[in-house]
Amino acid sequence: MTGPEHPDGPVLERITAGLERMRPSERKVAAAVLADPAAAVQLGMAGLAEAAGVSEPTVMRFCTGLGFDGFQSFKLGLAQALAIGIPVTHSAIEPDDPVEAMAGKIFDHTLSSLDRTRRSLDTAAVARAVELLVRARSVLFVGLGASGIIAQDALQHAVLFGVPCSAPADLHQQYMAASMCTPGTVIVAISNTGRTTSVLDVSERARAAGASVVAVTGGPGPLADVADVALILRTFEDTDIYTPTVSRLAGLVLIDILATAVAVRRGPEHLERLRGMKEELSAFRGSAGGSAGSA
Repeated sequence: MTGPEHPDGPVLERITAGLERMRPSERKVAAAVLADPAAAVQLGMAGLAEAAGVSEPTVMRFCTGLGFDGFQSFKLGLAQALAIGIPVTHSAIEPDDPVEAMAGKIFDHTLSSLDRTRRSLDTAAVARAVELLVRARSVLFVGLGASGIIAQDALQHAVLFGVPCSAPADLHQQYMAASMCTPGTVIVAISNTGRTTSVLDVSERARAAGASVVAVTGGPGPLADVADVALILRTFEDTDIYTPTVSRLAGLVLIDILATAVAVRRGPEHLERLRGMKEELSAFRGSAGGSAGSA
């Protein structure tokens, strides 16, 4: 087995990522750990070797192949992985799962994934994106599919951004809006793959018109390369038909972060106007309900 693909990632992620490169005997150790991580963390080296049906040197090679100094540091990493929640490797939904099990697995998968996003998020990049948005005269949100849902949700935060915001659902309207951008526009381009052709075309057109580009994407790629600031949201996303779209949830959280930070950066006067708007909205809802009830 060669070096780990994710030398600084959570231990269970390292194991699943490195399975194909492991020797057959090391895969037996991996299988024993993944089958019951909570039990594995309680075992000594001899106990894990016995559970996997391999020798102790094989267990040591397994640990060092994952990037650990030895067995004890591997156990510490495994304990830390368990401390942050149920491992994502146990969230796969089976066709014969009862509804109760499905609910638990989806919650486990989502919580673990959002935790990964939080730990890996480059907050310095988020701060740079906030500064661009604070200086913006207008903001354009674009995305397709699940990413388009994030763009539409961003419109619910328009008052927090404090400048005109738009999120055209139609692809042609997105391109037209990008063509009409000015140097005062910030376009927030959203694509989990970072390779959606239309989102790339719209982003490149907006940048050519003078706009700044903030990319919200799942990893390095063409969209991140186009952007002035790339915000990478690392989630446990795959193409399994049963897997919930956790990348969309992570994107919604990021929009909340950007909108809140921009509102705060705009200062006390902006926050006071928002507070007054919230109070008026609350009263408006109450009066509307009262009128309907008395009609």
